Amino acid sequence: MIELEPEVWRQLVVPWYWTLAHLHLGIQAAFGWQDCHLHEFRIGGLRFGDLELLVEGPQRGDEARVFDSRDVRMRDFREGAIFEYVYDFGDNWTHVVEVEEQLFLDIAPKHATCIAGARAAPPDDVGGPPGYERFVAAMSDPRHPDHREMRRWYGGPFDPEWCDLAVVDKDVRGALRANARRRVRQPKGKP
Repeated sequence: MIELEPEVWRQLVVPWYWTLAHLHLGIQAAFGWQDCHLHEFRIGGLRFGDLELLVEGPQRGDEARVFDSRDVRMRDFREGAIFEYVYDFGDNWTHVVEVEEQLFLDIAPKHATCIAGARAAPPDDVGGPPGYERFVAAMSDPRHPDHREMRRWYGGPFDPEWCDLAVVDKDVRGALRANARRRVRQPKGKP
């Protein structure tokens, strides 16, 4: 994610037939988000997303035309392609997506997988990068004046260094399930 230091990131392997709409769900699962805000992909000066929501929803200032994210597949990108994914236009979580490598496997995978990552993802509605910094400061210090309120809001303890790849991978593998339950907070037992 842009603007966070140290960086919060995930590395996914996704099926080549996935669309940008599928990739959106994979990213949501990888970061434990609830898919409750608008999103878009920005590629070569163009915007891709859910046409019904983005055309009727808030304009992004550049008034660029919006294209359907279901029309672009991962196989349409070349190795080294770089574009942005923006989630929650209020918090403005901006991710750099890089197509690192195209794998040609004998049997195409049926789901995505998370193979690497670092640090805990910010919770939904935390207030963007500045809000996340305040949240981490408050959650990390029991004497912080906002510690108790933030802990109650989040629903338990929060470790900014947490990134359990087995848990994240399980979420990513189920990203396209119609009834996918997303992890709202870190598993119990994590400080």
